[in-house]
Amino acid sequence: MEFSELREAIEKVGLVDAHAHNIVALDSSFSFINAFTEATGTAALSFAPHSLSFKRNVREIAELYGCENSLKGVEEYRRSSGLESSSLKCFEAARISAILIDDGLKLDEKLGIEWHRSLAPFVGRILRIETLAEEILDSEIPDGWTLDKFTEAFVRKLKSVADKIVGLKSIAAYRSGLEINTNVARKDAEKGLTEVLRDGNPTRIANKSFIDYIFTLSLEVSLSFDLPMQIHTGFGDKDLDLRLSNPLHLRMLLDDERFSKCRVVLLHASYPFSKEASYLASVYPQVYLDFGLAVPKLSVHGMISSVNELLELAPIKKVMFSTDGYAFPETYYLGAKKARECLFSVLRDACIDGDLTLAEAIEAAKDIFALNAIKFYKINVDANAFSSKDTVSVNPVKIESRALENSSSLVRVMWVDTSGQHRCRAVPVKRFSDIVRKNGVGLTHASMGMSSAADSPSDETGLTGVGEIRLIPDVTTRKKIPWMERQEMVLADMHLRPGEPWEYCPREALRRVLKVLKDEFDLVMDAGFENEFVLLKSVSWEGKEEWVPIDSAPYCSTASFDLVSPILDEIVGALHSLDITVEQLHAESGKGQFELAMGHTTCPLSADNLIYTREVIRAIARKHGLLATFVPKLALDDIGSGSHVHISLLRNGENVFMASGGSSKHGISSIGEEFMAGVLHHLPSILAFTAPIPNSYDRIQPNTWSGAYQCWGKENREAPLRTACPPGIIDGLVSNFEIKSFDACANPYLGLAAIGAAGIDGLRKHLRLPEPIDKNPSLCANLPRLPQSLPESLEALKKDSVLEDLIGEKLLVAIKGVRKAEIDYYSQNKEAYKQLIHRY
Repeated sequence: MEFSELREAIEKVGLVDAHAHNIVALDSSFSFINAFTEATGTAALSFAPHSLSFKRNVREIAELYGCENSLKGVEEYRRSSGLESSSLKCFEAARISAILIDDGLKLDEKLGIEWHRSLAPFVGRILRIETLAEEILDSEIPDGWTLDKFTEAFVRKLKSVADKIVGLKSIAAYRSGLEINTNVARKDAEKGLTEVLRDGNPTRIANKSFIDYIFTLSLEVSLSFDLPMQIHTGFGDKDLDLRLSNPLHLRMLLDDERFSKCRVVLLHASYPFSKEASYLASVYPQVYLDFGLAVPKLSVHGMISSVNELLELAPIKKVMFSTDGYAFPETYYLGAKKARECLFSVLRDACIDGDLTLAEAIEAAKDIFALNAIKFYKINVDANAFSSKDTVSVNPVKIESRALENSSSLVRVMWVDTSGQHRCRAVPVKRFSDIVRKNGVGLTHASMGMSSAADSPSDETGLTGVGEIRLIPDVTTRKKIPWMERQEMVLADMHLRPGEPWEYCPREALRRVLKVLKDEFDLVMDAGFENEFVLLKSVSWEGKEEWVPIDSAPYCSTASFDLVSPILDEIVGALHSLDITVEQLHAESGKGQFELAMGHTTCPLSADNLIYTREVIRAIARKHGLLATFVPKLALDDIGSGSHVHISLLRNGENVFMASGGSSKHGISSIGEEFMAGVLHHLPSILAFTAPIPNSYDRIQPNTWSGAYQCWGKENREAPLRTACPPGIIDGLVSNFEIKSFDACANPYLGLAAIGAAGIDGLRKHLRLPEPIDKNPSLCANLPRLPQSLPESLEALKKDSVLEDLIGEKLLVAIKGVRKAEIDYYSQNKEAYKQLIHRY
């Protein structure tokens, strides 16, 4: 029998990796040797290198990278290439179309889920319930935790994220074993909680009754939201008691009629209890199987044997693939590569033995590698994402090159300059892959000294046409362009030479500020933008072309929405393809004006998403013969367009901006209040970043919901800083604050850097907020007006040493020089602002 068709089908399918973990930064203390063994300490260092799987896996990574066949050779390649490059190589060779990440595994320098979104078309989150419970108990509340308080907080949190995750995960096998009691007595749960709290912070839940109680609460939520529960079974790290991780211990849970419809996934092929897992999947309709970790951590014979045992009784429709990749991209590649090889062997033998026909084996491969998980986890993924009419080469490097060249012809290398304008250079995809991805493209120093009025360096910036930098692509931002067939785009960092950031780079400036925030306060800044823009149509007037708003409908007009629904549908679809969340959109108050609110995420990803969102809106409007403009004040007698940004603070992935109890006067934590107070204090000088052209100040006027006075308010849309309490947040608490004096002429990286720097100053000085303004600020006596012109905000910036210290002296000189050029040009050319529709 000829099996080339089966091999081809297995090689082509885009894998759905249904269980994996976060990758760590290159400087993580987590040793790279852990990519190849579950052993630790002396067992890992002295004996693991002599195991069959270790030797095989190191050799296969060395072959992928084309480096010396040794652990040291692979490590040297990783360091010299950089994490982004090696990750891209691993994932392109693995051909993974979706990753479901359990981010509850504690790893040093762990990268957030958002970081992984450039590695696969779909990335979803699996929530580890024990980690969530520990994080809740680590937070302090008045009068301490009781079982009722914990239950309310835990269930509330689970429900609040239920629509943002694809499943739950339990590591009960590690803590107390799989003989889970779904009828824990209240007194036993209370006793268990007391025991856990007695051990102090950081919390590690090990009491069996309390673990079982948490598990049962989670099942109730999973049942309500139809979320599956992944359960660690079988082997793992040495702190696991293998005897208690046999899935047969789950019989009490599986026989509980209350949870008979809770879908359960037994992870890791339950090795060495693969036959037991297969049995359970055959007799319980709610039990499904996953064979990650067993592949590739066993010998070739062991991998094939464990998958064979799973299929002895279990229905094919219940078996799913995962890599159990963690910490290092190489683990994903190895899991994918060995799984393809292993399943081919298993299905080929099934055909030879007469268990399957060839057609049935091909169907089984597609089911196990993708279709079962797509249906089970209800994710929107194309299982044929990596298919090609050509035969897939077994050489991963050749696969990478051909895949790129088949799908794209050009890559746009993009940056945003000091004046907030989007610019790009395009290179053929082969040149990008061979040269530009690592070495970048050249760019003159003058590029960061240009204003909105001239493509030449402004005086007083310190930048000239002498000198060149390198635009180094950030491959984690590489995206296919939705509106332009066979083109891609990627955002770039500015380096003096590869690996040496240029001090004028806006993305690097934001990173510097965020690093201070993280290093000093263990905080991460989260941001979500609103995009206001006007759609213009071309008309002829006395022989001249003019651009005028497409309609004059009022705020939230259904007629206006109907008018452009085809365009808005296309915009939302394009943003979805870029994995950018759209929360809502509507017609705004201005003529032809609309607003699109984006989902929030951590910085700088939020700024990256904002750049791509503007690109999408402009391009799709242009495709329909319209011009989309984000200019702050298109018509002086109409409402302006802003780019309001909502800011919150995260610690260990949890929002710490809001207060944790009823002790806060304004519903804001002390950390949140200090950060926000810093922003309020520095707001006059922040405006030089967020309202960077004279036209910006035509928008920031009283009674226009743009924030003209230096104050803050609770849900006060006339205040420049507004605390917000979206649906799902407990009454009296606020999850974020909005900054209204931010428009689309601002470079978002520089704007967020200024906000972050101001917040850091507030944290360092423990600044407090004044009383909120609960009415129109223009009616309040003695309330200071924010700068009414760019010269005023520029003057405030010149006096602000805090921003200079955190953002960088030379970059501040360039920013001030460009702002001075804006002032000079538009003061002498009063009608020139009308041409800004072609720049913003």
